[in-house]
Amino acid sequence: MSSEKIVTVTKMMESLPDSLQEQVVDHLIDYIETLQEEMKWKSLVNKTQNKLISMAKQAKQEIAEGKATPMDYNQL
Repeated sequence: MSSEKIVTVTKMMESLPDSLQEQVVDHLIDYIETLQEEMKWKSLVNKTQNKLISMAKQAKQEIAEGKATPMDYNQL
């Protein structure tokens, strides 16, 4: 990101009253934390995607061969 945009946002925020500046900062913190969590999840899914696909194929095969049994949710 260009520093011009950061400077622009900073100037915009400085034009706001202090109470609104705090609200904007709090919102930005929450937003950035959410983005970071999403990045972590995407990374985790990307790392495990091939294994998940392989396991799903195996499960489908076992179901087709009659080797699978319905899950008993009462045993969880």
